[in-house]
Amino acid sequence: MEADKIKDSIKRAAQDLFRKFGYHKTSVNEIAKKAKIAKATIYKYFDSKEAVLHVLLMDYIKASVDDLVQSNTPDMDEEAHLNSLIMKTCRLSYTVCNEFIGWDFIRESTNSQDFLKNLSNELEELLMSSFIQLPGIRKHETYHQRLRFLIKCSKSIVFSFAFTSVSDSDVRKNFVSFQKEILPYLVKAAISV
Repeated sequence: MEADKIKDSIKRAAQDLFRKFGYHKTSVNEIAKKAKIAKATIYKYFDSKEAVLHVLLMDYIKASVDDLVQSNTPDMDEEAHLNSLIMKTCRLSYTVCNEFIGWDFIRESTNSQDFLKNLSNELEELLMSSFIQLPGIRKHETYHQRLRFLIKCSKSIVFSFAFTSVSDSDVRKNFVSFQKEILPYLVKAAISV
């Protein structure tokens, strides 16, 4: 097998196992077995199980952000468009926490806060670079700073759901509350110059 095929095999096996059993309950041995390779081969391509998870998440996030940006709706005004993009991005962040990482990892792992912080920072940079290239987004620095503030606040609030929500209904209530009571003010602050 060539290197790209091996890496893809490892990622597919890990993704399937993480979704099925969760991050904590999946071992590197199980990933290797499912990928039909030796355990040592995984470490040739990835430093750790967490590194495999990180690559999976970034692949998923990049593809999803590209889809969000491409699904531009020209009939919306700037405020409605940013509201829509931020909510889709927030749902994406939640999906990442829910489907890939798992709540056990988020709530119980000593590394989870650092992991989420790094992931959150990478998500912010990806969103900024994608958002500022959208047609209709203003191109001056002050606006970009406000847009970055909007993204930072939104992602911080959504990632906090991971630590405060006990059930899916709690998460839904948090999203509705965020969408109705907080996001409109953040977006207005971002677009008013």
